[in-house]
Amino acid sequence: MTFRAKARWVAGAAAALWMAGCVDGEGGVRGSWGGSVFSAPIEPEPTMRFGVVWDDLVVDSGEVKSGQSLSHLLDPAGVGPGRVATLAANSRKTWDVRYMKAGHRWWLASEAVRDSADAEARLEAKWFIYERNPKDYALFSLGDTLGVRLGSYPVDTVYFRAQGTVVNSLYMDFEKAGHPTNLAVAMANVYAWTIDFSRVQKDDAYDVLYRREVVNGRPVGMPVVLASVFTHWDRPLEAYRFEADGTGGYFDLEGGSLQKVFLKAPVEFSRISSRYNPKRFHPVLNKVKGHYGTDYAAPTGTPIVAVGDGVVTKSSYTSGNGKYVKIRHNSTYETQYLHMSERKVKEGQRVTQGQVIGLVGQTGLATGPHVCFRFWKNGKQVDHLREEFPPSDPIAAELQQAFADEVARLEAMKERVPANGKAVSPDALRELRREGP
Repeated sequence: MTFRAKARWVAGAAAALWMAGCVDGEGGVRGSWGGSVFSAPIEPEPTMRFGVVWDDLVVDSGEVKSGQSLSHLLDPAGVGPGRVATLAANSRKTWDVRYMKAGHRWWLASEAVRDSADAEARLEAKWFIYERNPKDYALFSLGDTLGVRLGSYPVDTVYFRAQGTVVNSLYMDFEKAGHPTNLAVAMANVYAWTIDFSRVQKDDAYDVLYRREVVNGRPVGMPVVLASVFTHWDRPLEAYRFEADGTGGYFDLEGGSLQKVFLKAPVEFSRISSRYNPKRFHPVLNKVKGHYGTDYAAPTGTPIVAVGDGVVTKSSYTSGNGKYVKIRHNSTYETQYLHMSERKVKEGQRVTQGQVIGLVGQTGLATGPHVCFRFWKNGKQVDHLREEFPPSDPIAAELQQAFADEVARLEAMKERVPANGKAVSPDALRELRREGP
């Protein structure tokens, strides 16, 4: 059948249907059976990206290269230096374009326009999008109004459960079980006051419920530990996340805070290379000389943090200590950190627990990169690993019931998330809760 014959056949069929039916009130043609044969076509929903209609736009994309600025990226699209300068000035209070960094993704969306009906179409830049981080972006308007607005991608939350025993290290064991390696860092942060992770041993056990944020199908940010039991030296240590007054913390089953006055160690995931020993044989001086600190071996440049709040009383250098920092925490306790490659604080400066105060090195009398951590109690050096420090404030009495309810909720959630299995969404958790055990 030729194209013209097909057209005549379609026209005839349409006419016959029209005669057999009647037009309904919605503009469709209604047949004798009352059904709608033809109706007005449904307009498709416009495609939205970054808060703008993405349909009919011509899009270029890439990553910011080293040395590139906003001007380098917009100039090929016909956005000249004057407009770029105006755009940067108009945007500065919202987001400064000088914060652009190499490796971040960008999109340039242009529109095909014609100056007249007979003119050839040309591209006119309309939007420039810069991805600030995996969750947030900056949308620059390149039209008549030059400016920027900040936006965020939709974020999904999923839940996982990690369960097992330590075989190699938390990093390696988590990775082998399909969990992110930075879950080990999250765990170290939760138990920083109660477990020295340089002393985690084989056959220590863990059972952890945690959540992750997913953006555009990719996990972003650090995992958040919700409920955990870490068995260390045959001692189970529970941790439950509880938020009140906009702040979150970790507590044991009785509502006692896991946070103590001091962290267990000044560096994460290091190795104790030498313990507190008043009769140690010094490897450099080749004689017995008391070692009144604990050496944590770590690569040069590893951050060293203050184990507690305090004021820096020394930030100096000696031939034995190398570059070192000393902190007075209160009338009872002082700490000292030796052999740094770089000091990050000055005398008289107030520091907070977990703040980076220097970097691991091997300055002074040192055979390799490490930090010698020394601890004073009432003016006398002591072995901090043998000290028992008081915890921070427990759950307030008026919040005890809310905390108990949260513990019950997290335990029930943990039972519904398969150990070392696939992610579980909030909707799936609700469905499992309806089905029951």
